[in-house]
Amino acid sequence: APTVGSVHPPPLPGTGGLLSVCAPCELGPNRMASKCSGCGPGYKSPLDAMKGPREEIVYVPCVYRNTGNKKPDYLATVDIDPKSPTYCKVIHRLPMPNVNDELHHSGWNACSSCFDDPSKRRNRLILPSLISSRVYVVDVGTEPRAPRIHKTVEPVEMYWKCGLANPHTSHCLGSGQVMISSLGDPSGNGKGGFVLLDGETFEVIGNWELPGEAAPFGYDFWYQPRHNVMMSTEWGAPKVLANGFNPADLKAGHYGQCIHVWDWTTHKHMQTLDLGEEGAIPLEIRFLHDPAAAEGYVGCALQGTVFRFYKTQAGVFYRQPVKGDWAAERVLKVPSKKVEGWILPEMPSLITDILISLDDRFLYFSNWFHGDIRQYDITDRRNPRMVGQIFLGGSIQNDGPVKVLEDKELDSQPSPRIVKGKRIPGSPQMLQLSLDGKRLYVTTSLYSAWDKQFYPELIKRGSVMMQIDVDTVNGGLKLNEDFLVDFEKEPEGPALAHEIRYPGGDCTSDIWL
Repeated sequence: APTVGSVHPPPLPGTGGLLSVCAPCELGPNRMASKCSGCGPGYKSPLDAMKGPREEIVYVPCVYRNTGNKKPDYLATVDIDPKSPTYCKVIHRLPMPNVNDELHHSGWNACSSCFDDPSKRRNRLILPSLISSRVYVVDVGTEPRAPRIHKTVEPVEMYWKCGLANPHTSHCLGSGQVMISSLGDPSGNGKGGFVLLDGETFEVIGNWELPGEAAPFGYDFWYQPRHNVMMSTEWGAPKVLANGFNPADLKAGHYGQCIHVWDWTTHKHMQTLDLGEEGAIPLEIRFLHDPAAAEGYVGCALQGTVFRFYKTQAGVFYRQPVKGDWAAERVLKVPSKKVEGWILPEMPSLITDILISLDDRFLYFSNWFHGDIRQYDITDRRNPRMVGQIFLGGSIQNDGPVKVLEDKELDSQPSPRIVKGKRIPGSPQMLQLSLDGKRLYVTTSLYSAWDKQFYPELIKRGSVMMQIDVDTVNGGLKLNEDFLVDFEKEPEGPALAHEIRYPGGDCTSDIWL
């Protein structure tokens, strides 16, 4: 492949792991943090997190933009406790105060990066709006099953103080601040910068990056303090992707193909890893969860590739970052399929979401065009081995308009999937793994404009959330036929459900120091 430059205290009942009792903290506010290690949010380590409670509820942003429904997006609280009488039901809906926000991803005011700080609580969900550039701060601590708006950060705060817009990924920092990546500037051009919020007041502090050092494009990011590094990725310019995908925009250079390397201490942009055409549109980026690890993976949508990024020997030798510390190599490629009846003669897989199990053993990703989810054993970091695969919708179903002419992987086109009497619309997209790694949750909406373009049935029928049982011994994926959350019959009409977030933290929200 080509290469380029301690168990947390038990949760309070009914909170889904959100709140916990820690006896030392109850002795009074003057007790020092060193005497109360482990009273902060989250878990001491990724392996401790795997021993955490089973998920009971999840928060899911639901979108109406581009559906023709002039209603506001909302945050759905979904009951996923099999012992509950409202299992697989939306038990609460929190509508936003505005329309056309395009809720997308979410993060926390505090996570496992604050584990040793007893003054911190994971009680505010950070909910950036991809198109309107608002950031909603949602109170999930007062009543976890009925969240409420705590504060709205208006777009002008981000525009005027940071020169940024279109916020995407939100991560809490060990400092107590909240950091949000951006896709662009207020004019809709690409600009990969980072907004800092105060973790208590949620006021915009300013930019994290140094003046003039924003990347050409932005999207996701992950930091690894033990190696004094942060990595960020690129989607495209907001004004070209806002209303759909045009291949001409790719040729015109309006989409990215790079990973950016930043000095975590000085905030300086240190290095750009150009992944080339086969690394076009690198989206979700994940370090291994082990905070000592100096490697991870990024899923690149357009060519269906996964790159491993890693610290070079020079980077290991010198403790302070220098140019050239990091490199990347392609470790996976999902072959495109020759087709007819589609918008292009070749259909890429379009890897859109990717995650790593908390024990750093398995890598999962979704192919939004082809319609499958894959599980890879990554024990050998440079040679992932596929151990599980499942098709759940997609564009190549055998009764659809697309005919596959040449396929390097399959002998026949997959059949549609019917769950609890409903044909699955769209294709598997956002993923979330249970803490113990035994259940994989998936929704089928990518982004409203692209949903409308590639899977118009999602606009009419809404998306769904499914659950997949995972074999954590030998590998393997099996659909739970008794689980389905159907967003077609929502009170305000069919909705597009996106990212899945556990109240107590999960493998895509928490970072360990």
